[in-house]
Amino acid sequence: MVRHNNQLPNNLTQLQNLIKRDPESYKEEFHQQLAHFETTLEIFNLNPTQYSKKLDEQAMFLAQVAQCYFNEMKTFPQKIVDVLKTHNTTLHNEMRLALCKCLILLRNKNFITPFDLLELFFTLLKCQDKYLRDFLKTHIITDIKNMNMKNKDMKLNSTLQNFIFSMLQDSNTRAAKLSIDILVELYHKNIWNDQKTVNIIADIGCFSKFTKVLVASLKFFLGRDEEEKEQNSDSDDEIDPRDTMISNKFNKKTRKREKMVEKVKKIAKKMKKKKQKAPAFNFSALHLINNPQGLAEKLFKQMEASNDRFEVKLMTLDVVSRLIGLHNLFLFNFYPFIARLLLPHQREVTRILQFAAQASHELVPYEVIEPVMRAIANNFITERNSTDVMAVGLNAVREICTRCPLAIGEDLLRDLVQYKSYKEKSVMMAARSLIQLYRQSMPELLHKKDRGRPTEASIELKTKKYGELETKDYIPGSEVLLEKEKEKNNDKKKSEKNKKQKNDSDSEEWVDVASSASEIEISDSEESDIDENGEAEQCDVDDTDNMFDRPEDTVQKNEERKILKAKRKLDNEEKVKCAREIAMETIFTDEDFKRIEAAQIKKNISGVKRKSNTNIEEEEAESGELVQLGAIENIYKKKKHDKNARLESVMKGREDRQKYGYKDRRKNANCSKTNREKRKTKNYQMVKHKAKGKIKRSFKEKQIAFRNYLIKQKKMK
Repeated sequence: MVRHNNQLPNNLTQLQNLIKRDPESYKEEFHQQLAHFETTLEIFNLNPTQYSKKLDEQAMFLAQVAQCYFNEMKTFPQKIVDVLKTHNTTLHNEMRLALCKCLILLRNKNFITPFDLLELFFTLLKCQDKYLRDFLKTHIITDIKNMNMKNKDMKLNSTLQNFIFSMLQDSNTRAAKLSIDILVELYHKNIWNDQKTVNIIADIGCFSKFTKVLVASLKFFLGRDEEEKEQNSDSDDEIDPRDTMISNKFNKKTRKREKMVEKVKKIAKKMKKKKQKAPAFNFSALHLINNPQGLAEKLFKQMEASNDRFEVKLMTLDVVSRLIGLHNLFLFNFYPFIARLLLPHQREVTRILQFAAQASHELVPYEVIEPVMRAIANNFITERNSTDVMAVGLNAVREICTRCPLAIGEDLLRDLVQYKSYKEKSVMMAARSLIQLYRQSMPELLHKKDRGRPTEASIELKTKKYGELETKDYIPGSEVLLEKEKEKNNDKKKSEKNKKQKNDSDSEEWVDVASSASEIEISDSEESDIDENGEAEQCDVDDTDNMFDRPEDTVQKNEERKILKAKRKLDNEEKVKCAREIAMETIFTDEDFKRIEAAQIKKNISGVKRKSNTNIEEEEAESGELVQLGAIENIYKKKKHDKNARLESVMKGREDRQKYGYKDRRKNANCSKTNREKRKTKNYQMVKHKAKGKIKRSFKEKQIAFRNYLIKQKKMK
């Protein structure tokens, strides 16, 4: 009896399976299929526009079996490459995709070099087939990623990089766009994250004649969007395998549940390995640019001369501002250009204010940045504008002054600070944040009443002039470690004395009181401390009592104050000396650095009156590399408190709360209820006869019922 499904020449999948198991036995069948493929290929070359299903199946079959007959299949990849090169634009879409899949399969088996395949795929990008372009892009990225997985072949990488860099300058838009996309993706995956790729994107991509390539390269320097980061963070949520293990313990054992538990265990192991690995950070590409000054000047010149859309111009301004702020560049034409755009009705004006803040640094001269500050003050911070506009203007001034404290003059600062008592809270809070900034950086520019109560940090603060750098040969605040050591020594002494006292009390021998000289010395020191404190208190009382005294007394008091100031200066000098000694002698641990940070925070707080309820810790406003848009757009507003707003808040609070009243404890909502539960929903006429049983019984009836119950219990025993 003949089995029809065992016809090997026609059933290629079965033949493929058999050849992989035993190649020598089925060598004749393989040669037969190879000859058949060559004849169909010749026929296909006569009319390449039509899709040939036979050629597709035979090419895929030969690609699958290629590793079994290495010598016979050496010329096979070149035949497919020749077909794709000669008829790349005329081929049918499905046929072209099928032949590309065959080549990728052969590339995975090392029948074709990655450079040859890359060159072919870039020529295929001219075809009008979007699906094919996406498919080729993903393959190129994964192929280069797999090549660099175990070890990096620098020679191969350099050849591939040079080819892709040359394709960036190609006249075809699609090829140039794909090459920039590949470079960006490989940089983000930490494969080609060197200076060479970054500088090629900066020199070629940012000055491309194609807008798509220009935008892609500018986006690369601006960094990834926050939404993508949030998606990545959501995908990496932790999985706890305990819940599934416990549920599997009590539930019915099935194969499906066992597989699920194993899967969860594998995922948990992967997450654990990820945690143990050192985190790989994508270093900011702007740091790796070789000539940031030249790049900023060229980009700004190109932006001024170009007729691109407003969004593209904003992106170039963003990149230029980041370069200026990050590398402390001098580009004096940038600030008057920005000042012209600073108007409340200007589109995306908050972003332009952000660029102005990003482009400010300590080395920008006051004369250069003055037009920007004047434009903000005249166009935003005036009472003819709305309160939101005024608040945004004050926030922008604050962000510029955090990076360049000398950007604002004393007169303008004092004028802006007067908005601290403005009727609208948004403006008032913005003005107070400006006061808080200058209290910490340059309190001399503020009026005396706005400087606040002097703290230890404000006394130690030195105002820097333009271009001045403050270098320290010690770690500020490290003198705290000496105090800690003294406290430890005192604690040790106290513990030793306590032990001695215990030993003395335990011993039965008499001890002379006069002989214990150490105790007498301690008591004297304590009394002297008390006397000193008492004298200090008396001095304070005398100062308060003798408020209105003779001029001779006032002269004496002034002299005393001068002496106290001199003592303070001496204390600061002593602290610096102690800090230097500690820095030279000891090696600091993490705990020591934590103590120093805590001491520095206390310096900012000490001397300020605060209520007991308020938090003592304050977050210092750190000026990072980039200005956040939220810092400029942050406006304090009084929340709505009408009936609708209150109802909304009430309904939000009830969202995750359980309902009151009857709780249906059934696990499955569709299963049946008990008769007792059903009785509650029935009509009274249906349950009336059963309600008679609930009538109150008499005492005699209860006695009889109890007697019967006892007899029944006795019989049960």
